[in-house]
Amino acid sequence: MGGYFHENNKDSIAAELAGRDGFGNNDFVGLVLDTYQDKINGFEYFITPLGEQWDAKATSGNEDFSWNAVWQSAAKIHADGWSFEFFIPYSAIRFGKKKVQDWGLNIVRRRQKSGQQLFWQSIDPTVNGFLTQSGTLTGLEDIKPPLRLQFSPYLSTYLNHDGTAAAGTKKGSATVNGGMDVKYGINQAFTLDMTLIPDFGQVQTDNRILNLSPFEPQYTENRAFFTEGTELFNKGNLFYSRRIGIEPVYRFDPSGPNDSTVESPSTAKIINATKISGRTQKGLGIGMLNAITQPQYAVLYDRTTGEKREAKNMPLTNYNILVLNQSLKHNSSISLVNTNVLRSGDAYDANVTSALFDLNDKKNTWNVGGNFSVSNLISKERTICILVKPAAASILVFTRIYIQTNTTKVISVILPTTITWSKAPGQVTGGTNLRIGTTRCS
Repeated sequence: MGGYFHENNKDSIAAELAGRDGFGNNDFVGLVLDTYQDKINGFEYFITPLGEQWDAKATSGNEDFSWNAVWQSAAKIHADGWSFEFFIPYSAIRFGKKKVQDWGLNIVRRRQKSGQQLFWQSIDPTVNGFLTQSGTLTGLEDIKPPLRLQFSPYLSTYLNHDGTAAAGTKKGSATVNGGMDVKYGINQAFTLDMTLIPDFGQVQTDNRILNLSPFEPQYTENRAFFTEGTELFNKGNLFYSRRIGIEPVYRFDPSGPNDSTVESPSTAKIINATKISGRTQKGLGIGMLNAITQPQYAVLYDRTTGEKREAKNMPLTNYNILVLNQSLKHNSSISLVNTNVLRSGDAYDANVTSALFDLNDKKNTWNVGGNFSVSNLISKERTICILVKPAAASILVFTRIYIQTNTTKVISVILPTTITWSKAPGQVTGGTNLRIGTTRCS
């Protein structure tokens, strides 16, 4: 695909360096493909006059710019406009296996000087959804994508020097780490990603937050494995990937009354992580993710004996998430999400299951959606509990239903329910809190 945009002079072209996936104040042109023609999932490829790329996976109402495909493009500014070229290989696109295929298609251009955003297939802003209004690309026959297989081994070294160390002790240390990332296209629709002993030392650090509230802050995920191709796992906002390796929620203090803590790891090293995601020809999206973190040990100093010892402060942990998302007509969908954490030893396990629905009418004017979620912690005695208490148990059920229109009004009904019981007979309590309100979408 290529083209030429004419301007009276090149000063009318908005062009600045913004980096990959950076919009900036640029003119741009883009290609949007709905390869399954389900009006819910698509791929976007854009280029600026300076040749910078940005790409994304599009879902119903969202764009995932953490997804990066390998494709070629070029652009050049001329005296009377700018030209561009796209070359997108089939390996950069996911699609079903059919002899003859029709894809959804749209072409987008933004011209900053006039404040315009133009579309090959016109878009009605009063209709929900961008992909639902795509045109159609026909005549695709006998598409045979190449093998999608990529190995990315790594080797890293760390040198530490302590100039304040006492005489006779080590002033430094050196460590060597190695691992590998693997990406494999199982078929045209499903992709397997694996990482073995990953090293995220080069990942952007978090901004410091002064949190004076009783609520835990949530940080942005910057690790590529947990950001690329994760749109399915974000259904229902149940999955918080920062729990894996960086901020485990279960951590205890193994020290005794005569102990001083010399070293206590606050993060757990990931041994391996695997994810499989894709969508069948019938519109069923399937996502599975598994990650294992190794146990961590604190170093304790016994003030009585003067000895140092190691004590476990984080157990071996297995994280899992399964997502099933069925695309329906009119940009609608239903989903089932399950997340669970399994810990070794006496540490408790956790499980959350949620059913979601998102339905639109034929004109994509009215939208009805909601979810039903059950969250619980499971002790090693297999008692379901929301709080870790040896003689009590409870389960939390949360239900939300909403209705919205293009007038941006939302009517929601929230039904949180908690049922608590103890091992003593006859002690069962429960309650439901019903709230009905009207709010405005941002």
